[in-house]
Amino acid sequence: MSALLLGGISPISEEDFLYAGKFQGEAARILGAVGISAAGKSAETVLSEFQRGGFLLTHLLECPLETSQLGALPLEALLGKRVSTVATRIRRSLKPKRVVFISELLAPLAAKLSSAELGCTVIKDEGKPFNLDSGDDAAAIQRLRQALSLTAAGM
Repeated sequence: MSALLLGGISPISEEDFLYAGKFQGEAARILGAVGISAAGKSAETVLSEFQRGGFLLTHLLECPLETSQLGALPLEALLGKRVSTVATRIRRSLKPKRVVFISELLAPLAAKLSSAELGCTVIKDEGKPFNLDSGDDAAAIQRLRQALSLTAAGM
């Protein structure tokens, strides 16, 4: 795998989850950023293109999280508890050439999730994660697309 896209929390809605094959919300933004169109294609074809492109998506918290589930633990602390486990998984099992932070939720954890900790290059948007958390930042999607093409050319 060439690039692991690392998000903060898996989407609640199945339509937003890339591997569910509905390609809305987060899934649509990710596909757009990596230059894959889902129009007129089966879910299997789209996911195959994603994989052949050298991409894998995972989240620090792989299970969706309802706001009511936060309880007494702030979100940053909840995500922080997963950093070590996810970093180990990335280093030992996934072994990507690069990790791309695609969620602003990772900003407070960026120092812990460094290149040294992950064992590969970390790609960020001017020092912070790319904002693919919402559909409001088309510029972030464009910058991510550009960063992916630049790093792929340099490999």
